[in-house]
Amino acid sequence: MSPTTKTGAYREAARDLLRASLLDAAGELMQDAPWSEISMAAIATQAGVSRQTLYNEFGSRDVFAQTFALRAADKFLIEVEDAFTSSPDNPYRALEVGFTRFLELAESDPMVRHIVVRDPGADELLSLFTSRGGPVVDLATKRLAAKMVETWPEAEPAAAKTLAEGLVRLGISHAGLSNGTPKESALEVLALLAPYIDQHLSV
Repeated sequence: MSPTTKTGAYREAARDLLRASLLDAAGELMQDAPWSEISMAAIATQAGVSRQTLYNEFGSRDVFAQTFALRAADKFLIEVEDAFTSSPDNPYRALEVGFTRFLELAESDPMVRHIVVRDPGADELLSLFTSRGGPVVDLATKRLAAKMVETWPEAEPAAAKTLAEGLVRLGISHAGLSNGTPKESALEVLALLAPYIDQHLSV
């Protein structure tokens, strides 16, 4: 590796570390306060950098919030995807486990908890999952649909996408207004979707 390549790799690694530190700092602050009460200056201070460094990296509060939400969604998706592989011979059971796991994580994650209990001022983050939630919903839909096709190759991509989007939107809805335990909610949703699952994910 040439010196120039090494320098470029070092700079990229340093930037990734900086971004992770800033996003982690926001998550730490959200343990004790809703997003609306957390300033960009507070995030920078928590991460041990200047406010200008934070803005140089993300450009705006809105971009930072969206990046934060997408990273949180990625963490959810990894666990939900892993749940799919727990019962590859039983799609209904696999989706039940995945949906339950999502709701369990939604209860314990600070960002999602602030959103779903509708803390004052939470609308800025809530909108990333609803009215402006295209990036998050799209990411989740594409990832889960791809995992379905990988796990159940007989599934048509279009059908997997339809099912994945339905699960994502129902998951967000139940996380925000649950009428039972995560498992109970998962069983209700899967009972509703059972005919579609049987038709398109039969093994």
